[in-house]
Amino acid sequence: MIRLAFALFLVAAVAVGTLALAGEPGRAWLEWMGWRVEMTAAAAALLSLFSALLFTLIWRAVIWVVEAPRRAARARAEAKRKSAVEALSRGFLAVAAGDGSEARRLAQKSAELAEEAPALVRGLAAQAAEAAGDLPAAKAAYNAMLGFPEMRLAGLRGLMQAALAEGDKAAAVRHAETAYGLARTARWAWRALLDARLEAGDWAAALELVQSGLERKIITPAEAERGRAALLAASAASLEDALEPKTRAQALDFATQSAKLKPDFAPGVVMAARLLADDGKTAKASQLIEAAWKVQPHPALWLAYRDLKTNETPKARAHRLAALAALKPDARESRILRVESALIGGDPAAARAAARLLDHDAPTARFAGLMARVAAANGEADEARAWVFRGAEAAREPDWSDLDPEGRAFAYHREDWARLTVSYVETGQLIHPRHERRERTMNDLPELPSAYVESTPFIRAAETGGALLPIPDDPGVFDAPPISDPPEGPKGGGPAPRRKSGARRRLASGSRAAK
Repeated sequence: MIRLAFALFLVAAVAVGTLALAGEPGRAWLEWMGWRVEMTAAAAALLSLFSALLFTLIWRAVIWVVEAPRRAARARAEAKRKSAVEALSRGFLAVAAGDGSEARRLAQKSAELAEEAPALVRGLAAQAAEAAGDLPAAKAAYNAMLGFPEMRLAGLRGLMQAALAEGDKAAAVRHAETAYGLARTARWAWRALLDARLEAGDWAAALELVQSGLERKIITPAEAERGRAALLAASAASLEDALEPKTRAQALDFATQSAKLKPDFAPGVVMAARLLADDGKTAKASQLIEAAWKVQPHPALWLAYRDLKTNETPKARAHRLAALAALKPDARESRILRVESALIGGDPAAARAAARLLDHDAPTARFAGLMARVAAANGEADEARAWVFRGAEAAREPDWSDLDPEGRAFAYHREDWARLTVSYVETGQLIHPRHERRERTMNDLPELPSAYVESTPFIRAAETGGALLPIPDDPGVFDAPPISDPPEGPKGGGPAPRRKSGARRRLASGSRAAK
């Protein structure tokens, strides 16, 4: 306002000055109460302008004085607001730092200052109580938040976490269900419900929840597809050992759906192949495994593929396994499978040639066992024994741990399936519960004489047409003549342990039911 008045005054002054300099100043006079004042027109104009400017200044001064109390009130409110914001900020930082006492002090201070932000004050009070370990106070604060629509979702989440801290899972699920009904995109509520369904082994309810999460855009289509594949496999595992034909048919349907949804999910593919083979549908089982091998090779896949036929000759089996390896030749499992197929087919030279293509850096126990069997097949007993000793100290392979000591693939408990589902949904990667628990797996290393002997017995066994050393307990492989040491070795070695013969068990069959 003041700046505008000055601008108008300057414009008028310039105009008056211009008129005065033009030589036509004019005359002006004023008569008032007997007084007569005469002056030039320019002087009268300037006097009027000065009078107007003075009046404006006086008016603004009066307004400033009148508004002083209101201005002071606004300043105090702004200072209070800044103090409240600072108290809230420091309070939430104290909660993040775990300083419960400081957080509660700042929460109390912010409650006195931040009258316009009750939601933040209540949220800070509840979190400060949690940080201080005062669970009843936290629950009371979260319960108070339920009365405000904009704070109800946060209150339900706090109550759910408090219930979990107290071990009351039923109450936590109730709060999560309520929140899931209120908000369509509450991922934390969806995840809490999913964990509860998985923990209870309710695979059907978990499947419905995955579909609901996809419809609400809580999870992506890829995550939903992985979740459905894992849950269908878990459902099949829970029904696989049933005696009723209808139940087994349902298990087969679940496993087949899982294999078609995600061919790279080995548990579902192996289970579907096993159930199809039990129904005599070996061709369809072979197609499922071959499709899965092209996407993601896994040792359980080729073991299941090997076990689809138990009445074939070793050469026929070796040819079939080599064809499987050729579907993805550059994969590590395919290179290993070429070695295994050569051993099964009785071709030690081909096994040695295929073994040279493997990566020898940081060998695992399984790799060492494979190299020991290759060396033994070529009559190199000393090298085979060295690989056995090396394998005894080597690390185990996570994928190989999916086979238990009896050779059953993916024999998981209910808790394992629950963890596997969550991990597979989030990352798309398999976890290995047996590997994490350091449980025993199928034997990695062949049985060889432990005493030092010359390699002649091994050479003699290979030259006389004895079968090579395939993977332990390989069904359908003919019994080989036992390899033994001479009665007296250079270091007094006794006879070598004989490999057990007789009925073989199927490595990729007969898994435990999910509990």
